[in-house]
Amino acid sequence: MTANGVLQLVVYLVVLLVLAKPLGAYMARVYEGRRVGLDRALGWLERLIYRVSGISPKAEMGWKTYALTMLIFNLAGLLAVYALQRLQGVLPLNPAGLGAVSPDSSFNTAVSFATNTNWQGYGGESTMSYFTQMLALTVQNFVSAATGMAVAVALIRGFVRRSADTIGNFWVDLTRTTLYILLPLSFVFALVLVSQGVVQTFGPYAKVAVVQPTEYDEPVTDKDGKPVLDEKGQAKTKKSTLTEQAIAVGPAASQIAIKQLGTNGGGFFNANSAHPFENSTPLTNFLELLAILLIPAALCYTFGAMVGDTRQGWAILAAMTVIFVGLLVVCVVAEQNGHVFVKQGVDHTVSALQAGGNMEGKEVRFGIASSALWATATTSASNGSVNAMHDSFTPIGGLVPMWLIQLGEVVYGGVGSGLYGMLMFAIIAVFVAGLMVGRTPEYLGKKIESYEMKMSSLVILITPALVLIGTSIGVVTAAGKAGIANSGIHGFSEILYAFSSASNNNGSAFAGLSANTPFYNTALGLCMLFGRYWLAVPVLAIAGALARKKIVLVGAGTLPTHTPLFVGLLVGVVLLVGALTFVPALALGPIVEHLTLIAAK
Repeated sequence: MTANGVLQLVVYLVVLLVLAKPLGAYMARVYEGRRVGLDRALGWLERLIYRVSGISPKAEMGWKTYALTMLIFNLAGLLAVYALQRLQGVLPLNPAGLGAVSPDSSFNTAVSFATNTNWQGYGGESTMSYFTQMLALTVQNFVSAATGMAVAVALIRGFVRRSADTIGNFWVDLTRTTLYILLPLSFVFALVLVSQGVVQTFGPYAKVAVVQPTEYDEPVTDKDGKPVLDEKGQAKTKKSTLTEQAIAVGPAASQIAIKQLGTNGGGFFNANSAHPFENSTPLTNFLELLAILLIPAALCYTFGAMVGDTRQGWAILAAMTVIFVGLLVVCVVAEQNGHVFVKQGVDHTVSALQAGGNMEGKEVRFGIASSALWATATTSASNGSVNAMHDSFTPIGGLVPMWLIQLGEVVYGGVGSGLYGMLMFAIIAVFVAGLMVGRTPEYLGKKIESYEMKMSSLVILITPALVLIGTSIGVVTAAGKAGIANSGIHGFSEILYAFSSASNNNGSAFAGLSANTPFYNTALGLCMLFGRYWLAVPVLAIAGALARKKIVLVGAGTLPTHTPLFVGLLVGVVLLVGALTFVPALALGPIVEHLTLIAAK
């Protein structure tokens, strides 16, 4: 690892951890209903929202009502996004004259943005109008992020309250999250992005003549804009000559701000954060990277502040950081010592060390260290945005983001979902520790009993089942294999990554997989739905169960959950579950691909 690379990583981590405390303390005040400074400017709007919506902010909900309300609200958002895509051709703010999005792609995208996954099987600038990008996608970037944070706060209240039947009010949590946290941060961040050259305009796409006409293979598409396949399942192309280029623009900065802060990840442009109009300078690259992990990290401090012991929050944050730093180093070293295959003759292939490391698929303006840092951060945070192509990483470099997703998006995870996912692992960790000493496990003064363990087990096991079952279907069906661009080992990795990303609500893609097909739009859409709500509902069930319990006094046999010992135990449980679940699948993909590289060397 180079000195420059080390410096970038250290500065990033220091700034992230320094900002976690003040933002976390602020969010704790927001959720506890205390004054936060923005009340004077936005309090009237909050009260107006409650009045117009017929919501009583003092009325609280049991966990079942909270969960049902959350599901109904998210379903309404999903249907709205679907309808806006299907009606796009007749709606305003469509300077490129883009038509309706196909039904299966509309379904996939609606599910994707409602679940905070933001998986994209389409090119943003060639598929979505300004109106759709703003009213459908950007709005969901806010409310899907706020939903995850609301569920996390409801779980925290379950630990805090005693002998209670309620865990808060979903509408209040949703409103205060959006109004006092996400909107102010996004507004300021969008202004910074615009100052650095990120586009924000309603003007039409600019058209310019190219310096030198170029002949290229143009994909053949049907009336819905989908690629037409030949008898071998490969996309058909035709010869065309490029004489004029359309430069896509639009209201991007406002969407990019919440895309990163809300761990959404969906790009305004197809190239996502590798596009200069989304990520224009090294400063925007650093700030967008910081935004990806900022709220998930700060929520750990929020957790500690709300339970009355900030050491508990620091312990959770420490466990996340230990795993993150360890895998980050692996990814950076793998890319900086990357190999490329060089063909010699007809059948002879050798591996050669690429000068300076593996720059394939990376932006020269960002380099290896920043690209590897982004890949690690975006997959640890359930964000999914990319500034480099993960498909072009070395086998070990590509394994890191894949495995981070498969760990359950708990390092640091999505906004809210990362925290409640890690708390599920913490419950399992104290249960394991209790079995070791023959004592009923306790966490934050609440006994962990069979009900909590059953719900926690559901949270831990659902996504691996979705990933492995989905991948197995993808690799044995003709529809699944038709989308693979690379045969053999790497093709398997592409399918495994896609189902890992969708089921764990990450949204990033390994690339090389033609996913905008009825098979993948439907299969991945279902994985996103189950991966989001089959986890959120059991978490709320645990919140309700914990809120009804009384506080158990700390005794001599109580396991301290703020010590390095517990941090180590928690890290071990996360890694052990991930290793036991996914190592066999990884062995068929990136691991054997790495061994093949060594053999070629």
